[in-house]
Amino acid sequence: MKSLLNFLKDFLSLFFPELCAACGTNLFNNEKTICTNCIYHLPLTNFHLDPLNKLARQLWGRFKFEQASAFVYFRKGGRVQNIMHQLKYNKKPEAGFRMGQLYAQTLASSPSWTMPDLIIPVPLHPKKLKKREYNQSECIARGMASVLLIPVISDNLVRIENTETQTKKSRFERYVNLANGFECRDQNTLKKKHILLVDDVITTGATLEACSIILLQIEEVKISIVTLAFAE
Repeated sequence: MKSLLNFLKDFLSLFFPELCAACGTNLFNNEKTICTNCIYHLPLTNFHLDPLNKLARQLWGRFKFEQASAFVYFRKGGRVQNIMHQLKYNKKPEAGFRMGQLYAQTLASSPSWTMPDLIIPVPLHPKKLKKREYNQSECIARGMASVLLIPVISDNLVRIENTETQTKKSRFERYVNLANGFECRDQNTLKKKHILLVDDVITTGATLEACSIILLQIEEVKISIVTLAFAE
């Protein structure tokens, strides 16, 4: 029966091939969303091995956090940019889920990384969520959760202002743009929890800062930060 299913899958792939989100080549039966070659050549940061990494230093003094890490470097024209484009603009939520799985496997094998109690993705405003149909950060978070076996809470921290695009703004302008842009609906469920806050890519860190400031108002909450990509 299994061989028949594999045959049917191979047959269908002739007409509807599954393509790698990073390089666009056909995937083999044992590959999921991203081909083995692209996974092998991902530009890993290994930030999780260094508490003094670039991302952590970028966030120092802005809010209190336990750990901060990013999975891969974001470089123009590279594999990661292709994956992020597929995830954010080409209706490929599975790209985020798969990258989240790969990242979680890395963190789970690190003795220096402290596991949190739960995962919260950086939220999208409802209007943007309706347009995109999914939250790319939640896709990453759920991929991580499938490996780490940690619950994801995606409806507590919410975005209440549909802020302007952040792309061409300075760090200060981004912070002002995001100030008071988030709220927590139920603080009681998050009390005394170690929260892993997940975003897709970090540039200035203003979004993560705004979210963390809200969460840190809750009693005895601890925050750790992870992003899929770190923009150099």
